[in-house]
Amino acid sequence: MNTELLTASRTDRSQNTPNRSAMIRLHNVEKVYRTDRIETLALSNIQLEVKRGEFLSIMGPSGSGKSTLLNMIGLLDRPSSGEIEVDGVSVAKKSDGHLARIRGETIGFIFQSFHLIRDLKVLDNVEIPLIYQSVSGAERRRRAEEALDRVGLSARISHFPDQLSGGQQQRVAIARAIVSRPKLLLADEPTGNLDSQMGGEIMEVLEEFHREGTTLVMVTHDEALAERTERIVRVFDGRQVH
Repeated sequence: MNTELLTASRTDRSQNTPNRSAMIRLHNVEKVYRTDRIETLALSNIQLEVKRGEFLSIMGPSGSGKSTLLNMIGLLDRPSSGEIEVDGVSVAKKSDGHLARIRGETIGFIFQSFHLIRDLKVLDNVEIPLIYQSVSGAERRRRAEEALDRVGLSARISHFPDQLSGGQQQRVAIARAIVSRPKLLLADEPTGNLDSQMGGEIMEVLEEFHREGTTLVMVTHDEALAERTERIVRVFDGRQVH
């Protein structure tokens, strides 16, 4: 059996802040991927809380389970065993439709590869999450313009993604993630395709949202960026340790 296990190592910089309630809890979570010939254990016995208002980073080598862990936190995948709670309520028996509503109302996603639609202008890309929430056209535009202003791209709303730099495309992706006003932002290697200067600029944007109270969980391979977060969970061969 090819086994990927999680090791968590904490660097907690929030000890002097008031106690925070848990937004997401993972209890004894295990994830197994099965095919006809192989069984792969991606996560084992995960015990993790994501507290409201914290900035948490997840680090580990390729194939270590960190993206699988992020998918669990974001309710994009279900565990093979164990339990996930959102605001103290188990989601184990919730339908896929119910989980989709939670994601739409609560969670914003930022990806390494931006995932922008090349044939749509910047403004239209940012509006996409609101279309699925049946928000009116006028309100979609207002909120998309507001989100783009937040990331410093008000002058680029009529551009197409290919007309932007990598850093600007990631800012569009962030605007799309925040347009629904989520309580939790999940970022999977958000600086992975950027040079150090652009990566630092994106990190500053994320830190600004954190200062305003948004909860953030970021997967990163960059130790320097991880050290700027409140807590580091390290993913490596082995089990979760405290």
